[in-house]
Amino acid sequence: MDLDAWLGRLGLSPAPGSLEEIREALRLQTEQERRSQGDGDTEWMRLCCVQLFHAGLLEDILLIWWAKRASMDAAASIDVQFLCGAGLARTKEYLSAQASEEARKALRYLEECEAAGDFEDFSIAGCSKVCAAYYGAQA
Repeated sequence: MDLDAWLGRLGLSPAPGSLEEIREALRLQTEQERRSQGDGDTEWMRLCCVQLFHAGLLEDILLIWWAKRASMDAAASIDVQFLCGAGLARTKEYLSAQASEEARKALRYLEECEAAGDFEDFSIAGCSKVCAAYYGAQA
């Protein structure tokens, strides 16, 4: 299946019943990309992260973070804002409450990006609109 077919079937804001399929696709592509840059499809990873962003579930934050850190290409393809489908404040609260080193790294990165202005005027709706324009779809 190609990205257009995936997007056509699941949309940018997929039904809750599709989320596990999206997570599994993201895990697979992330593992391939981590093994060797270019083995994973970073555009596919980006789309999965956008879809999970739209679901807005806290449980997906570290999965998106893991994908973003898979390689330099993935880091550039996956916007930091995609971590914040539940909102910036809730995302930071969630990461602060987690005990893992990865959660601490993600929180530190978010705070650095926030200080650099990457979240100036951030809103879930605004990010969703940008994603819809990028994919030529409706959120």
